[in-house]
Amino acid sequence: MSEAVAAEQRPIRPETADDTGAIDLINMSAFAGDAEARLVDELRKTPAYVPELSLVAEDGGRVAGHLMLFRSTLTGEGNEQTILTLAPTAVVPSRTHRGLGTALVREGVERARQMGFSAIVEVGFPAFYQRLGFRPITEHGLHHDLPVAADFATALEITEGALAGGGRLDYPAPFRAFYRRPVEA
Repeated sequence: MSEAVAAEQRPIRPETADDTGAIDLINMSAFAGDAEARLVDELRKTPAYVPELSLVAEDGGRVAGHLMLFRSTLTGEGNEQTILTLAPTAVVPSRTHRGLGTALVREGVERARQMGFSAIVEVGFPAFYQRLGFRPITEHGLHHDLPVAADFATALEITEGALAGGGRLDYPAPFRAFYRRPVEA
């Protein structure tokens, strides 16, 4: 069995309160610091948090990966809609390159579809997300005010045409603060 097939068969489920310590460790080890772990904790405290879309992947009976999707706002051409932002996706370093991150993203997209969300944006690692169908936000006419290059952000239409007309992406305060924090040397 290929590693990708094996990853697809690993249990993926919404996080529980018992998972928070493991999620913190996954994010700290995957990103070599605690900024992403703090971001996840802060997002949980906001109305943007969607408990059903903060997912963990198990490997060998242990939590080995985490993905969070949270509500953001897209404002364009006279309308406003709630979409999702994906951040972060993290896998324990000893379990990377085995399809676990891909499985988490695919499961997150499917659960978002089932819940009626129409689109997902993400900031960071565009090459990874483009393999999964995400496209640069500029191709959808989207923009944001984060201090990162526009080509560093990608979007996926869950519902065809959901991003037609483009617009401005507005993120919850903890996510904006994450990108405006001083970078540690």
